[in-house]
Amino acid sequence: MQNNLQYQSYIAALSRELVPALGCTEPIAIAFAAAKAREVLGIFPERMEMLCSGNVIKNVKSVTVPNSGGLSGVEIAAVLGVVGGNAARDLEVLEEITPEHIQRAQELLQNGFFRYTLAEGVENLYIAASVYAGEESARVTIINRHTLITEIVKNDTVVYKNDPIEQKTGIECSLWSVKGILDYVTNGDLSPVKEILQRQIQMNSAIASEGLSQPYGAQVGRTLLDCEGDTLRTRAKAYAAAGSDARMGGCSLPVVINSGSGNQGMTVSLPVIVYARELGASEETLLRALALSNLISIYQKHYIGSLSAFCGAVTAACGSGAAITYLSGGDYDAICRTIINTTANVGGIICDGAKSSCAAKIASSIDAAIMAHNMSMRGLCFHDGEGVVKGDVEDTIRSIGYIGRVGMKETDIQILHLMMNQVDL
Repeated sequence: MQNNLQYQSYIAALSRELVPALGCTEPIAIAFAAAKAREVLGIFPERMEMLCSGNVIKNVKSVTVPNSGGLSGVEIAAVLGVVGGNAARDLEVLEEITPEHIQRAQELLQNGFFRYTLAEGVENLYIAASVYAGEESARVTIINRHTLITEIVKNDTVVYKNDPIEQKTGIECSLWSVKGILDYVTNGDLSPVKEILQRQIQMNSAIASEGLSQPYGAQVGRTLLDCEGDTLRTRAKAYAAAGSDARMGGCSLPVVINSGSGNQGMTVSLPVIVYARELGASEETLLRALALSNLISIYQKHYIGSLSAFCGAVTAACGSGAAITYLSGGDYDAICRTIINTTANVGGIICDGAKSSCAAKIASSIDAAIMAHNMSMRGLCFHDGEGVVKGDVEDTIRSIGYIGRVGMKETDIQILHLMMNQVDL
C-alpha cells in the first residue's frame, strides 16, 4: 500500500510538472494572467494594472518574450497577453501572436495603457492582473505556480477562490525519498507517464538543435562545442546550454519544463538523453533515467520553493547527474553520492533573473554533476560536516533547501535592488 501511494505521488508530480511552455515561464505567466483577466472582463479593456513579486520582475526584466519580435520586459508580456493571448493554452498562451498583435501592443504601451508595481510581502511567485473598461473590472491573481489561479474577481465580487497554500506543491513529500524514487524508477509501471517523458525528449531535443544551429543569445552551447571539442561531456553541457540560448533568446519552440522552469526542464533531460544515446541505452532505460532525473529535481525544489536566489540549474543538474549514474550502472549509494557531490560543489550559484547567462550556469552545473558522477563511480564522496553536507542524502537535500529558502532570502532582496538600480555601489 505504501509503495502504491508513493508511486501515485510520483506519477502525479510528473504529470503536473512536465508540461510544455513557450518561452521563459515568468513572462508567460504574466501573459497568462493578463489574457485570463481580459477573458473574465468579457470586453477589451481600456487600461490594465499589474502587481508582481520581485522574483517575477527579476525573471522577466532581461529575457526575450517569445513571439514578441525580440522585445523584453513585464510591459510587453502583459500587453501581448491582453491583445492576442489565449489563456486556454496555459503556458503556451502566446503561441498565436501575430505581427499585428505586436504592433497593437506597442501602440497601447505608448498611450499609457499599462502600468505595473512591485508587490511586497507576498509569495515569491505572485501576479495580480487587473483590467478595466468603464464601470467594468476584473482581477486575476496567481500565487506559487505559474498557472495557479488563486482568485478571480469580477466587478468587486469574488467569483473564484483557490487556497494557494493547499495547492503549493501538489505532492505529498512526506512520502518521498531518494530510495523511494529509485524504487519507483526501477520497478514501477511507467506507462502512465510514458508519453509525457517522450514529449520531453522530442521537444527539448528540438530546441537544443535549434540553439546549436542558430546564433541565439550568448551562444554558450555553440561555443562549448567549438572550443572544447565534440566529447560526451561537452555534448551533455552544450545541448542543454544551447536549448537555453534559444529559449532565453526568444525562440518560439516550446520546451517541457520541470518545477515551473524551462531551463530546469532542459537541464534534467538533455544531458541524460545525450548519455543514453552514447551508452546505447534502450528507450525503456532512457525513460526510467528521465523519470529519476525529473523526480530528484522536483524533490529538491520542494524544499527550496519555486522562485528564490538559489539557481534552479543546480537542483536540475543533481537530477541529471543521478540519472547518468543510473545509466552507468550505479546503485542507490552511488546515486546518493552524485547528488551530495553536486550540491557540495555548486550549491551557491545565485539566480539573478532569466537571461542569456542562464545557459552558462546550466553548463557549469552540468559539468559539476558529471564530475560528481565520476567521483561517485570511484566511491568518492564529500563527508558529513563539510560545509552544508550532512550525514546522508536526505539530510543534505533538506540542508541545501534551507539555504535556498531561508539563508538566501536577503540575498534575493539585494539582487532585486541591484537589478532595479536601487543600490549605491
